[in-house]
Amino acid sequence: MWTDTHLHLDANEYAPDRELVTARARDRDVTRFVVPAVCRANFDTVQQLAHQTPGVFYCLGIHPMFVHNAQVEDLDALRSKVQECLNDPLFVGIGEIGLDGFEPNPDWTRQTLFFYSQLRLAREFDLPVVMHVRRSQDLILKGLRQFKPKSGIAHAFNGSFQQAEEFLKLNMCLGFGGACTFTRALQIRRLATELPLEALVLETDGPDIAPSWIAKERNAPEHLPRIAQVVAGLRGIDLPALSAATQANAIRVLPKLQP
Repeated sequence: MWTDTHLHLDANEYAPDRELVTARARDRDVTRFVVPAVCRANFDTVQQLAHQTPGVFYCLGIHPMFVHNAQVEDLDALRSKVQECLNDPLFVGIGEIGLDGFEPNPDWTRQTLFFYSQLRLAREFDLPVVMHVRRSQDLILKGLRQFKPKSGIAHAFNGSFQQAEEFLKLNMCLGFGGACTFTRALQIRRLATELPLEALVLETDGPDIAPSWIAKERNAPEHLPRIAQVVAGLRGIDLPALSAATQANAIRVLPKLQP
């Protein structure tokens, strides 16, 4: 049994066949899916998808790559929506939030305003966080140390071992997916191989970050077991052991995933 801890199920690419996407995944024993919001416009969308689609859970947040179009008032809307959803068993945390240093000329001031505001919200309501950490690991760690959310996931982790250790000290898990299936991704594969097993959760980031066997095609959670097979091979363990560990890790940092 597998949990896909990061799936953009409401992306336009999935619009015609959302039920087929999750059905194909369930046929391959992927039974739970975490779908983060990215902006105010899809808060209701991810909530509705979770309630319409078996196995889907959702997060609420404003993604760093969407803050340039966001308004400060959107943070008030997020707070209201979070309060509304606190007792929803399918609402698992604040996400996708974070910082992105990959895009040209990142507006760190604006990104940090939204990131810190959402960390503060997670702390206030004792919620986990699901984070985007592209070329921003140290800045993310600075925010986590300041606001100390209860737990969470650094999605698509690609930092150093030292940075990984700091995330683990803050009760975070690190997400690994299609990128580690490429033999040229040496650092990601070293991390997936050598980090403590308690550090890892598995994800697809579908429809993005496709594994090597579909290259630049649309990614989907049905590929998660084969991604897991690659990770298990790197670590020299069997698939049941990896499944049990990554499921336990996901539940530890996102407790509402508990069956």
